[in-house]
Amino acid sequence: MKFIGYCFLIFFFLILFRFFYIQILQNNYYSTQAYDNSIKVIPIEPARGLIFDRNNTIIADNKLNYSLEVIPREIENLDILINKLNDVISIDTEDIKKYKRILNNNEYNQTIPIKSNLTKKELAEFAIQSYQFPNIKLKETLKRYYPKGSLGVHFLGYINRISKKDLSILEKEGKKENYIGTDHIGKAGVEFQYEQELHGESGFKQIEVNSIGKPLRTLKTYSAKEGNNIHLTIDLKIQKIAENAFKNKKGALIAMDPNNGEILAYVSMPIYDPGLFIDGISHKNWNKLNKSPDKPLLDRAINGLYPPGSTLKPFVAIAGLENQLRMPPFKINDPGYFYINNSRRFKDWKIGGHGEVDIIKAIAVSCDTFFYGLAIELGIPKLNKALANFGFGKKTGIDLPNEKAGLLADAKWKMKKYNKKWYSGETAITGIGQGFTQVTPIQLALATSKIALPNKSVIPHIKLNSQHLKQNTNNIAPIRVSNKTIAWVKEGMENVTEDGGTAAFIGKNIKYKIAAKTGTAQVFSLKDGEVYDEEKIPEKLRDHALFIAYAPAENPKIALAIVVENGGHGGSTAGPIAKKIFDYYLSSEYR
Repeated sequence: MKFIGYCFLIFFFLILFRFFYIQILQNNYYSTQAYDNSIKVIPIEPARGLIFDRNNTIIADNKLNYSLEVIPREIENLDILINKLNDVISIDTEDIKKYKRILNNNEYNQTIPIKSNLTKKELAEFAIQSYQFPNIKLKETLKRYYPKGSLGVHFLGYINRISKKDLSILEKEGKKENYIGTDHIGKAGVEFQYEQELHGESGFKQIEVNSIGKPLRTLKTYSAKEGNNIHLTIDLKIQKIAENAFKNKKGALIAMDPNNGEILAYVSMPIYDPGLFIDGISHKNWNKLNKSPDKPLLDRAINGLYPPGSTLKPFVAIAGLENQLRMPPFKINDPGYFYINNSRRFKDWKIGGHGEVDIIKAIAVSCDTFFYGLAIELGIPKLNKALANFGFGKKTGIDLPNEKAGLLADAKWKMKKYNKKWYSGETAITGIGQGFTQVTPIQLALATSKIALPNKSVIPHIKLNSQHLKQNTNNIAPIRVSNKTIAWVKEGMENVTEDGGTAAFIGKNIKYKIAAKTGTAQVFSLKDGEVYDEEKIPEKLRDHALFIAYAPAENPKIALAIVVENGGHGGSTAGPIAKKIFDYYLSSEYR
């Protein structure tokens, strides 16, 4: 009996010690675990900021969306769940493909939609039967919506679901915590460039749940801070006029205010629907866009590289004049060709030539012979230095991602690229905008603005009232070109739209004056003796049409650059597009 009594006593003290250990020594551990079992933290996604044009027209909006979402790790058998859910709401093959695609590209601790964009009828039917699906959550979110469809898609961009790569980048930047509960992120254009402003700050709420996870009450709420609205410099009316003017042609257009660098229209053709990406683009649609020979995903305005053709001639003229070469009244007699060392012959675009030509007329009639000779006299180092002064060969600094710098080629570049020496003939054709030189439409627009207003220092930008760009602009010095040089070049460009100029028809019957330069860039080189016949050449091999201009010539308010791929002659193809924009933009002043 004593032995049994001692045993009970020992057991009693062991139990007492265990109580002491659990309740006193392990108090923090078990109280935290109990708290976690009853308290859940629900992230609150912030409303994404809206995007407007300069006239307060909404380009990117949000609308209420309902979706059925699951946590993948809680699903034992997806097929069984789908079969059961099909009795309430139809789940089609595309829904399942989208679910699996998102599953493969995202971290699995986030919910993934098994059915998006529920109709009111589907919403009501699921609400009635929701008790059968404890592992499916009805999620109410604000979904991105583009009310203007594909209009301006290349500057606007799009959002898409956050991928593992996005999360990795956010973690490196210390921003991942702010994206807890967020499913989407900007992937292109303004949506990408100003992601941090548009996204806002995430919030959360603490709720108490019972043993089966059913919410009992809300304990704390920390409201999300919605993203900032952004106003762009774009005028959607001009944008629509410009896009419609291209019709079915490929190409790009930049229209900007040379006084401050604001982009008024930003066109890259063809376009596509940004809404395709919001819920995760399907393989079918992705392949259709990505494999299209027209390359609709390419932003030609800042990523398209083109030979500038004759649109480079005003800048070559400036290079010559600033180096005291061929200054008026200097003239040449153009026979329709140019010889280097009395051996290699370079043709002018006009058979028989232009007769007596000075530098002003050379710009107006686009005399190749004049600029072949001027380029040879300059040499490629001096020519490239002058072109770089106008922004060629480097990025403009526009507030959009992935801008390309173009190319100003020289002997060093060619040796590195092809292990071949530079020939004088390559200098000659550089003078008419052919050869290795490559520019982007945004570079052409900025360079044209610098001719229009050489005393202005501007950076092209698409966000209205951008303080960052204003500060950077203050650090940019105006171009250093003499007033006399600019006056001669401007006179030549104004004569382009006068009688005898390469775009004379554009200047007829208008109340304002346009300063312009047409251009034609070869897609392939003709062999000796061959004649370019547009009607006999496949469209994809036809010349690109280019056009730069500003107006009114005496008081520039708008400058633009246009490239129409395989469009033929710049004046006849790209010129009319420019006139439509000028007519609209300047109509109130010249009615």
